[in-house]
Amino acid sequence: MFVDELTPIFQQFAQHPISFMGGFFSGVLRLNLADDPVKSWLNQQTGSNIHTTSTVEQNNGKPSGPQSIAIE
Repeated sequence: MFVDELTPIFQQFAQHPISFMGGFFSGVLRLNLADDPVKSWLNQQTGSNIHTTSTVEQNNGKPSGPQSIAIE
């Protein structure tokens, strides 16, 4: 039962090991592909501009990070 759930992961790893590990580590390190160092590197590798959305649009209009409030 547990092996059946992991089979697609192992198949993808066997077919595309470099891209699988790149995606795995970007997920573990929580890298955002729209951030500048990663985005510029991807543009150099692919030779094209990738259309990305801003972080405000990705979070449904809610800014990420801590918010300050004033209590009176």
